[in-house]
Amino acid sequence: MSEPELVPQDGVGVPDALQRLWTPHRLAYVQGQDKPEGDEPEGCPFCRLLGLPDEQALIVARGEHVWAVLNLYPYNPGHLMVLPYRHVADYPELTAEETAELASFTQHAMTVIRSVSGAHGFNIGMNQGEIAGAGIAAHLHQHVVPRWGGDANFMPVIGHTKVLPQLLGETRALLANAWK
Repeated sequence: MSEPELVPQDGVGVPDALQRLWTPHRLAYVQGQDKPEGDEPEGCPFCRLLGLPDEQALIVARGEHVWAVLNLYPYNPGHLMVLPYRHVADYPELTAEETAELASFTQHAMTVIRSVSGAHGFNIGMNQGEIAGAGIAAHLHQHVVPRWGGDANFMPVIGHTKVLPQLLGETRALLANAWK
């Protein structure tokens, strides 16, 4: 097997032997496209999703006080978030009912994700405030990220690229059907 021929391209810099996996859809996230300005529900992408059909919004399930939606920029397949309907930013602002249902939905999400994908473990958490890494700090959301042995391979570690084997709409359908 011979080495691939390196063809210089104008304006790209010095050619190397690296292959490129382009993920232009992530540019919107990196540039903060659609990131709300201010703390009000108007303009909040999470609040906006609630008025759309579940399939279009990637909503997996709706409860009485909280709902689950796939992350548009997932770390792993099946990465979803559990959010209160109410537009609140800080965990202590949740009512007892919202807190209980958030916990219950998180437990159920883990069970559902395991049943459809065989996840070996999970990262669960929330970033409280922009300084703590919350991309949308004004609307509290808890991440449920499935993990598998060996999922931190060379692609994200070296290539800073995540390979997702399934379209988000397909993942949503699997999880929503299993949620019931």
